[in-house]
Amino acid sequence: MRIGLFGGSFNPIHNGHIAIGRTMLETMCLDEVWYMVTPHNPLKQSDSLLAEDKRFAIVQKALQHEVGLIAKDYEFHLPRPSYTWNTLQHLHDDYPEHEFIIIIGGDNWNAFPRWAHHDDILANYTIAVFPREGMLPPIDKPDNVHFIQVPLVNVTSTMLREMVTDNMDISKYVPHVVLQDILMEYKKER
Repeated sequence: MRIGLFGGSFNPIHNGHIAIGRTMLETMCLDEVWYMVTPHNPLKQSDSLLAEDKRFAIVQKALQHEVGLIAKDYEFHLPRPSYTWNTLQHLHDDYPEHEFIIIIGGDNWNAFPRWAHHDDILANYTIAVFPREGMLPPIDKPDNVHFIQVPLVNVTSTMLREMVTDNMDISKYVPHVVLQDILMEYKKER
């Protein structure tokens, strides 16, 4: 099976995340996209991070009717901090029959040289990058790195958290099935 690994804090998940997964399934000819909810991204601050079990439950509920998009808490059971290279080593051992394709945003591609064992990842895995607004794919890139155009959903998780804090309507940005969960959990965090 060809599995896309879409890692992130999903703090919270939104329609843009789902659009990315759907596009990657089709464009990269994947069997599934695994939304790897990370306990904590080593390159990000954790002060506004909702508890991992709550984020995972929301992602799982948001994806319950999405064919081929699967929520995974795999990294919750690995040593921390959560480095992609470490996750890939464990996945290779646990699922030797699968081919894993890494899905990242353009911001993470720009930070890729700071990733642990980035040279090893680049040498051994296909990477699918979804550019951020206004970002152009580089002219000179490795053959196993693919820039995939995805539908632009002008929303970020940070923006959603701020909107919830300001009692603004987020209903057009998140799956309807998790709207109340997001409002309840993120209002508690204020």
